[in-house]
Amino acid sequence: MSLTVLRLRSLCRLQRIQSHMMSSQVEPEVLLEKVGNAGVITINRPKVLNALNMPMIRQIYPQLKKWESSNDTAMVIIKATGGKAFCAGGDIRAVTEAGKVGDRLAEDFFREEYILNNAIGTFKKPYIALIDGITMGGGVGLSVHGRFRVATEKTLFAMPETAIGLFPDVGGGYFLPRLQGKLGLFLALTGFRLKGRDVQRAGVATHFVESKKIPELEKELVDLKSPSNEDVSKVLDSYQNQSSLDSDKPFVLDKHISDINRLFSSGSVEGIVQNLRADGSEFAKKQAETLAKMSPSSLKITYKQLQAGANLSLQEVLVMEYRLTQACMCWLIKTTARSGTPPHWRSCQTRPWTSGSALLETKI
Repeated sequence: MSLTVLRLRSLCRLQRIQSHMMSSQVEPEVLLEKVGNAGVITINRPKVLNALNMPMIRQIYPQLKKWESSNDTAMVIIKATGGKAFCAGGDIRAVTEAGKVGDRLAEDFFREEYILNNAIGTFKKPYIALIDGITMGGGVGLSVHGRFRVATEKTLFAMPETAIGLFPDVGGGYFLPRLQGKLGLFLALTGFRLKGRDVQRAGVATHFVESKKIPELEKELVDLKSPSNEDVSKVLDSYQNQSSLDSDKPFVLDKHISDINRLFSSGSVEGIVQNLRADGSEFAKKQAETLAKMSPSSLKITYKQLQAGANLSLQEVLVMEYRLTQACMCWLIKTTARSGTPPHWRSCQTRPWTSGSALLETKI
C-alpha cells in the first residue's frame, strides 16, 4: 500500500474524529463562570471521561489569566461534571492522528497544554482542584500544580503513560520526584493506581473530603470574602476533619515503602529491573512483571525525565517535556509510516526546538 493512501486514510480518520467531536457537542465542553468571589471552571465532557482537548485549553487559559488580574475574583475552583471522572487525560487519539498527516495539532496541543500547566503552577491566587473521580494524564496537569487538590473516595489517580509509549508529562518530571523517597519514580514507571484517601497520603492531593460533602464545601469556598491561602486551607481542613471514611485503613503502599526505596534506587532502569528480579518477594515479582509490559524506551525516558526534573523548576521541566513529546511524535510517525515522513515532520532530527523560557512565555 502506498504512503499516499496511508496518509489519506489517516486524514480521513482525523476528520471523522473531529466531525464526531463537533456533532456530539450538545453543551459547552467547559463552563467558565463567576460564582460569588470565585472563578469556577467546570469540565463538561462526561461521555469521554472529561478528556482534555485543544478548544478547552484555549478557553481555560485566557480566562484563568483574566481572573488572576481581576480585583473581584479571589480564587479559582476547577471541577467536573458526570460524577465519574475529573479528567481522564488528554485527547491523545486526535493528537496522534493529526501527527500522522503532518497536522500542527501534534505540536500545538502539547505546547499550549504546558503553557496552561505553568499558568496553574504560578497562579497568584488560591487555586482549588476538586478531583472527584478519575484523574490521569491531562487531568493531573489541570490539578496537581495548583495550591490545593481535594481528593474524594471516588478519586483514581495514575500516570499510565509508559504503557502507551509516552512518559508522565504535564509536569510529571517536576512533582513526581518531589514525592517521598522513590515513590514518584515507582508511580511513573509502573503506572500504579492510587485510590481515594491514598491519593492524599501519597502527597498528590493536599486534602481528602468525602464526595457527598463537596457541594457544601464548594458553597462555603465561594462565599469567602477575599480569602488568603490560609483562609482556604482552614475551610479545607475543617471538611477533611469531618470526613472519616477509610481513615482507619493504612496507606495501600505503606508496608512496601521501604522496599520501593530500596528496589528503585539504582542508576538505571536495567538496575531497577535487576533489583526486582533478584529480590524474590511477591511484591518485587509483580513490579518486574509490570515493567516487562511497558515500553522499554518510555521507561528509560521517564527515568531520565524524573532524574533531571528533580533539580529543575516547573517551567524548566515543561520546556524539557515539550521537547520530549515532539521527539516521541517524530519517532511514532517514522515507525508507522512505510516510507518517509509527512513534510511537516521531515526536520525531526535537526529541528531547533524552542529553548529557554520563551516556550512558556508565549501567549496562546
